[in-house]
Amino acid sequence: MKILNMTRKFIFIVISLFCILIGLYPFIYYVILQQEFSLLSGKPDFIKSSFVWKIGFYTHIFFGGLALLLGWTQFVKKIRQRNLKLHRQLGKVYVLSAFLSSVASIGIGFFSTGGMIAAAGFVSLGFVWFFSTFKAYTSILSGDVARHEMWVIYSFSACFAAVTLRLWTPVLALVFEEYITGYRIVAWLSWVPNMVVAGVIVMVKRMKKPSLKMV
Repeated sequence: MKILNMTRKFIFIVISLFCILIGLYPFIYYVILQQEFSLLSGKPDFIKSSFVWKIGFYTHIFFGGLALLLGWTQFVKKIRQRNLKLHRQLGKVYVLSAFLSSVASIGIGFFSTGGMIAAAGFVSLGFVWFFSTFKAYTSILSGDVARHEMWVIYSFSACFAAVTLRLWTPVLALVFEEYITGYRIVAWLSWVPNMVVAGVIVMVKRMKKPSLKMV
């Protein structure tokens, strides 16, 4: 049991560090270093000149980064137990950031590099993230803490796709010589396994609490 707890703590620390690093990336790269976004290089001219697309892109990456920075804190028991007010305030910022980032991701997702396959993957992720966050928020508003916790797991798993995308991308680049092929795969691989893991975690929790309903 002690080894299992230590393993869980180690995994959580690694996840938290990834969240902080990737969450800070947009602010460091685009605000501090003031770099142009490289994604435009493969876009058609009407996207490159689209102010609306740029607003959607910046909304997605900055609020997505903020959601990633705050999301992992919602699973820290010490914060919930010792400072419930802080937990709630951080949660509210996470929910707002997730809503804004997911909606923006749906909009820009239709113009993803890699065509319809990649677009379908990223747009689906946007909908899954929005829906799971919405269910988590409405659950806590109705006072159902247990159901809220379950949906938060799904919501953060979708949010964590920002990390897994960056972990899978170099691996797929080594496997496939063509960038587009790897990008189409990572559009799904970055989040579907996350949701499977989330589903397993929720299933285990539901086994401990048979009365728990997700709907």
